[in-house]
Amino acid sequence: MRSLKGTFLRRLYSTFACGWPGIGLLLMRLVVGSSLVALAVPALRSNIHVGSTILWLFLAGSGILIIAGLWTPIAGTLVAAIEICHFFLLPGELLTTLLLATIAGALAMLGPGLWSIDARLFGWKRVEAPPRKSTSA
Repeated sequence: MRSLKGTFLRRLYSTFACGWPGIGLLLMRLVVGSSLVALAVPALRSNIHVGSTILWLFLAGSGILIIAGLWTPIAGTLVAAIEICHFFLLPGELLTTLLLATIAGALAMLGPGLWSIDARLFGWKRVEAPPRKSTSA
């Protein structure tokens, strides 16, 4: 089963960005993930009904996954979908909601970058073959 997931992520992202693009993706992950957790914690502490509690738990869990760079396409897509629904259905911080949806969607499409758990688990591994011994007689 692990090889199927690895194949899926390798086909989804041919490379895991390194250098400045990788740092940019890391910063995007940190900002989106920490914003989701920071928004979810006070909402979960307040007295809200069960449906909202489940929604905020999904957002907080997705934020933690995005920070770690684990299952980034799934977590980013989930956050983008929830935030788009939130944008159209609930009044409030529309700019924050739109920015979170946009950046989470971009992360789902671009990938987590080199500094992520996804890159460690599913990235291309470099295997060094030992040198051949010559068989001269």
